[in-house]
Amino acid sequence: MNAPLMAIAAFCEGVLLDSGFADEAYARYAVEATYATTNLATFKAIVKKYPRKPRESILRDLVASQPGNEGKWFAPAKDAGLFDLAIELANRSPSDPRTLIRAARDFAVERPEFALAAGITALRGIANGWGYDITGIDVLDAYAAIMAAACAAGVDEVVVKADVRELIAVTPNGGQFIQRMLERQLAD
Repeated sequence: MNAPLMAIAAFCEGVLLDSGFADEAYARYAVEATYATTNLATFKAIVKKYPRKPRESILRDLVASQPGNEGKWFAPAKDAGLFDLAIELANRSPSDPRTLIRAARDFAVERPEFALAAGITALRGIANGWGYDITGIDVLDAYAAIMAAACAAGVDEVVVKADVRELIAVTPNGGQFIQRMLERQLAD
């Protein structure tokens, strides 16, 4: 009665896996039995245990197991190469703006459309008050990543600036902070 549920689930999952019932083990116990220190580590641990299961399916099951925390699964989706899903998740609930900024910076050349979306989502998150100890440097980093991605994608700078101005306009409180930080960059 006092046994931790995670330990029980892990035991039951192990018995089923050892008996060759991987599908049943996954369906009944994988999510409950496998929680690591981060969502990315949890995702990787389940993928390792169930190599025949599609990564996107595993990720969607993990996301469904934590309603309201979809944005926290951005990094595992990005890591799995599920870039559209990563942006979708980051836009559904709060996601760490710094994680999004890093992704925008890291993928600006390799996947500029994804990087552009990640950067805009980071600014939207900052405007909405997501993240901890966000500074003006974070805003400037996000904007620099957005502009680098726009350049790599062949998107006109004027269009990107208009998108940032629109984002500022629809989020008056947090938008003012972004407006102050990007005053010189958006002047034209």
